[in-house]
Amino acid sequence: MRGDVDTIKGRLDIAEIVSGYVKLEKAGISLKARCPFHNEKTPSFFVSPARQSFYCFGCGAKGDIFTFVEQMEGLDFRGALSLLAEKAGVEINHQRSESASWRSEKDKILNILEEATTFFEKELIDNDLARRYIASRGISEVVIKDWRLGYAPGPPVGGWRSLYEHLSSLGYDKEIMIKAGLAKTGDAGTGREPYDVFRDRIIFPLSDTNGKIVAFSGRALAKETEPKYLNSPDTILFTKGEILYGLDKAKDGIRKKNYAVLVEGQMDLVLSHQAGVNNTVAASGTAFTPAHLERLKRFSSRIILAFDGDSAGEKAAQRASELGISLGLEVKVANLPEGLDPAEIAQKNPQEWRDILRQSLPAVEFFFNKAQEKEKDPRKLGKQVEKKILPMIKLIQSAIEQSLFVSMIAKRTGIKEEVLWEDLKKIKAPDILSKPDLGDQISVIEIPHKTHREQIEERLIEIRLWLGELSGSALEVAILKKEEIELKNNLSSVVLHDDLNRLSVELSHAEESKDNQVITNLTRQIQELHNQMRALEEKRKML
Repeated sequence: MRGDVDTIKGRLDIAEIVSGYVKLEKAGISLKARCPFHNEKTPSFFVSPARQSFYCFGCGAKGDIFTFVEQMEGLDFRGALSLLAEKAGVEINHQRSESASWRSEKDKILNILEEATTFFEKELIDNDLARRYIASRGISEVVIKDWRLGYAPGPPVGGWRSLYEHLSSLGYDKEIMIKAGLAKTGDAGTGREPYDVFRDRIIFPLSDTNGKIVAFSGRALAKETEPKYLNSPDTILFTKGEILYGLDKAKDGIRKKNYAVLVEGQMDLVLSHQAGVNNTVAASGTAFTPAHLERLKRFSSRIILAFDGDSAGEKAAQRASELGISLGLEVKVANLPEGLDPAEIAQKNPQEWRDILRQSLPAVEFFFNKAQEKEKDPRKLGKQVEKKILPMIKLIQSAIEQSLFVSMIAKRTGIKEEVLWEDLKKIKAPDILSKPDLGDQISVIEIPHKTHREQIEERLIEIRLWLGELSGSALEVAILKKEEIELKNNLSSVVLHDDLNRLSVELSHAEESKDNQVITNLTRQIQELHNQMRALEEKRKML
């Protein structure tokens, strides 16, 4: 594994990879850009070709080529490794351990899914009823094309094997169609000819984060058809509890806005994007799972749940809220009008849809409001607080946030805070999350916990090194790199205040630099470190 990583780093240049996501400009011997991980007007994100690393003086994001791809694509290390290995033309160890037949099968499934998507797209063009339905939902031609919406023919016009016969004519065998989740056999046994999984349904292709189609979700065109939504069965490429519809298109919007909007259905999603809310994702008719939310967490720790305005939607939102809070996410809930879903609102009035999202409330406050609306009797309301609201507060990891919500409930119910705290202490946090399967994880290096002082020291080292690179002096860079090694080998003996003061002087001498924004950012960083050091000294004196 280590050899694969080194080979990839040797073949790929971080500047080339980063420039595929943001526009880089020359800055001394480094390159700069506006940070892709937070909103900013002036560039504070720097890439060092010499060090093959990046650093943002605005938000503190840093790392190498793998870290960058992980954060940009929302991947874990294994995912980033695979993506970069493909770019570098490197066959990594776990790929070599896979059989050639398995990899061949995976490629065949990707190919047949792409062929099926094209078939569905053409069928939509030729089917007036399907097109009229989509038009009645207010979906534009641009959205139909961008999201590659389609139609799966079915009885009485299309029969049961339209896709199966089309793919067979192209040379695909029935086994690969079944493994791709496009065809299935009857209960009577394998002797019967397979038939299409999707029939008489509007088709929504589901993609992975790289935009490769891995499955489909189909909405029944006829009202009497059950189920209303049908997803592909689980395959080697697709697991219903992990894929989020639209994440491949929404990930940039989520990262830039620093929050994701979660809706339940496919229509909700495409119409939300059409209304300009390009950070929307959907669970495609399945309940949100920890795997869904963990995937979103790679892009932002903030989510807004926007489910249907009915009792079922409220129940689903409560479950998703508990999951999100358990994972350390900041969860808000949008209050939709009774009986309406996001698709209806976004279609009729896009501005109203955006306003509803803007007015969303923290999950605890939202569900307390709902309880207060339903229960006018103070005693019954107190029971609801004890049964539904306090367990949700118990899941919150921040004691400060817990305190704010307890104070809010006390003021609005007349229940004393100390009583609420007493009941909160008695509550056992709900077991929301099941333990993840660790059997397939790759080995990782355990990083020892660093003290606050050590974190400040390492930040200082980074800033000094970047300042040296920006000055353009190779000699200064060499000296600073030597200092970096010495500091890392003897962190405990570093006199930080002296080093901070010396760096401040160096910054004042560098004020004639053409890149004043860099100097401003560096100065702010140094001031923050000074403040943190003073706080540490004060804390030490009090002990």
